Amino acid sequence: MLLSGKKGLIIGVANKHSIAWAIAQSAASQGATLMFNYQNERLRENVEELVATMPGAKAFPCDAGDDAQIATMMQNVGKEVGTLDFLVHSIAFAPREELTGQFVNTTRQGFATALDVSAYSLVAVTRAALPLMTNGGSVVTLTYLGAERVVPHYNVMGVAKAALEATVRYLANDLGPKNIRVNAISAGPIKTLAARGVSGISKMVDHHKEFAPLRRATEQGEVGDTALFLVSALGRGITGEVIYVDGGYNILGSLASVE
Repeated sequence: MLLSGKKGLIIGVANKHSIAWAIAQSAASQGATLMFNYQNERLRENVEELVATMPGAKAFPCDAGDDAQIATMMQNVGKEVGTLDFLVHSIAFAPREELTGQFVNTTRQGFATALDVSAYSLVAVTRAALPLMTNGGSVVTLTYLGAERVVPHYNVMGVAKAALEATVRYLANDLGPKNIRVNAISAGPIKTLAARGVSGISKMVDHHKEFAPLRRATEQGEVGDTALFLVSALGRGITGEVIYVDGGYNILGSLASVE
């Protein structure tokens, strides 16, 4: 039981198809006690139904775009479990209209929203979690290849994910002396609730299955198990890294366009 006696907070579960839920399942299977958030009342029922299937788990309201809500959630988590051993950040958002057409037409507000929700929120929730991570720990976030290569229709989310990956490196440097590791997982395209906002997501998944060296789509469980490795003692020497879980797609030198 790799996480026996360990306590974690997972931010970003929307439904059973969420990558964050796959991570939760992997962590719980290895003995972790888990806390969750739900962004708003619309998602509350979905999240609470899932959380009810995990012994000892609880969910608290928190929109990660609001520092006051983050602070309240961390207070509630602290009262419930005392300390945290790991934090999983699995949230990203850009207005749907920013994910069609050309990147050059990105609006100022759309850019600000994407960077705030998708990148700055990692800083905000990590800083708020620090008082609970008294014994060191691990922070894991989710990124995508669009951070470093142009992916049609990914647009401003690619820029936001690039900022997220840089954020991981800076946080890793700041928090290393506290024995807190910070890493990102770059997953292949997966049809989650958030991914539906990206125009052509189905074509992206089909393209991935055709060209990735493993010739299959990325599965949520594969990402979940990689996160388990990173938050457990098995990943104790790794920080500031982007770990690819995409069937090898990122190694390809010439990627066909997905229009």
